[in-house]
Amino acid sequence: MYSHEITIRVRYGEADMMGYLYYGYYSFYYEQARVETMRSLGIPYKRMEELGFLLPVRDLHIKFIKPAYYDDVVRIKTTIRKMPTVRHTFEYEMFNESNELINSAETTLVYLDKQTRKPVDCPAFVKDLLRSYL
Repeated sequence: MYSHEITIRVRYGEADMMGYLYYGYYSFYYEQARVETMRSLGIPYKRMEELGFLLPVRDLHIKFIKPAYYDDVVRIKTTIRKMPTVRHTFEYEMFNESNELINSAETTLVYLDKQTRKPVDCPAFVKDLLRSYL
């Protein structure tokens, strides 16, 4: 298992009239967490694209437990539990400043060849970097 954490402050423009983080922004936060998790492994998304791989989201599942509010600092823990194949699954837990779980999610991405846009197996260098954790 590999985990990585980031923090994000909820900005005014991301909140609705009730002061809640608008539900549509959760996917942006999880994308940022996923990108930083891959970067922490030494795999920046930009480099993946330069090497000819794309990673579109296939599935997104979100469970809303409690709201995040404007100006809160939320902590997002991203976890990779299994070795990716053609698909790569990321799990997320979002915590408020009181360390309460307020949201959880899972995304599944698919490795595509940048030229053909066809699914391909996860690159060997990604598996090599994850092997000691999974």
